[in-house]
Amino acid sequence: MHIEPFLDKFPLIAILRGVTPQEAVAIAEEVVNAGFGILEVPLNSPQPLASIELLAKRFPDQLVGAGTVMSPDDVRAVAQAGGQLILMPHSDPAVVRQAKQSGLLCVPGVATPTEAFAALANGADALKLYPAEQIAPAVVKAWRAVVPSRHRLLPVGGITPDNMEGYLRAGANGFGLGSALYKAGMASMDVAANARAFRLAVTRLKDAGLLGG
Repeated sequence: MHIEPFLDKFPLIAILRGVTPQEAVAIAEEVVNAGFGILEVPLNSPQPLASIELLAKRFPDQLVGAGTVMSPDDVRAVAQAGGQLILMPHSDPAVVRQAKQSGLLCVPGVATPTEAFAALANGADALKLYPAEQIAPAVVKAWRAVVPSRHRLLPVGGITPDNMEGYLRAGANGFGLGSALYKAGMASMDVAANARAFRLAVTRLKDAGLLGG
């Protein structure tokens, strides 16, 4: 299993922080209908493993996983729930290695080139540039000069439909979307509207030649 085909098809990760098992499928339906292929339930959400299990069963063609994964034990729990992807705010090598040993994809959070290359050495499948608020496009451009193009750079934090273009021009390959897409308690119709706005932005950026597909 590889993360690249999912990102090539639609380069955005839906971060559903705060979603509950009771609403997870309905919320995910809206983002999947907009084109999203990667769904993340952070582990600091209510009953996150239950939501991951529900989503993994409901959306077998999507890549479902967990965010805010902090320990090897968390990785094993996510794998048992049917998750296929581990996302992290940091790049703890023990967590990255456990993800790979468990047969899961892993996107650790990095904020410096040193962290980035260490994460790749431990088997990271892509790199989460976090928080993107402190990693401006100019910084991404500098990273891209030394990080081989086969490694996907995914800014996360403060991403909106209007600020993706600068990152893509600098060499980013996709994004993780938090509160601009979904906030805890948000109605599904509002999530649908946000998801459509991001889909339109992706279409525009593809037409401009900044994204493949």
